[in-house]
Amino acid sequence: MKKVGLLLLSILAITLMLGGNAFAGVVGGDLSYYFVTYFSNANTSGAPDGTLRVINDGSQATSAPEGVENGTLWAAIYVFDDSQEMRSCCACKITSDGLLSESVNKELTANEFTGRGEMNRGVIKVISSWSWDPTAPSPYSGLRGWMTHIQATSTTLPAGKQPVEKGPFFVTETALADSNLSSTELWNLGTLCSYGLTIGSGYGLCPCTPEDYDF
Repeated sequence: MKKVGLLLLSILAITLMLGGNAFAGVVGGDLSYYFVTYFSNANTSGAPDGTLRVINDGSQATSAPEGVENGTLWAAIYVFDDSQEMRSCCACKITSDGLLSESVNKELTANEFTGRGEMNRGVIKVISSWSWDPTAPSPYSGLRGWMTHIQATSTTLPAGKQPVEKGPFFVTETALADSNLSSTELWNLGTLCSYGLTIGSGYGLCPCTPEDYDF
């Protein structure tokens, strides 16, 4: 009985140290829902394609049997050029434990609504969202992402012109950076996306790769 009593006392002490939650060590986590990254050397001769990859960590999954779609979130994606102008947007579906892979050249920068030509560098913003609509994102945690970056080995700066980056090129990969999403920024992203898609008459909606199709 003394041994049992000591065991129960030890369990109680550990529980109290964990704030009364015996699972506190595994339940906690990063509840971020807004991420940013950059792309460079896109649509550049001799340079490989960059890739944005986003997964659904399964935190919104239900107890449904395996194979039943649940815990679905959308990656609301907003692509800006290096003049700080939004050029395309979309919301791509990712079910629990699913993977989304987006090509920078063939998807994120291929169908833009300004008609000003190919983008070479810029910023990508991602919201982990409940909503399928990129013009009305609804932030909710559960997505995590990474981005491959195409790095040049040399850069020239012609007078009055855009920098010219030259190969050979190499590839690095980093996690998307957790960022601060203000109510103003949330409104701006949805509104700019809406205006762009409306004025572009359908142009600017980046296509979504079928889930779990990687490259």
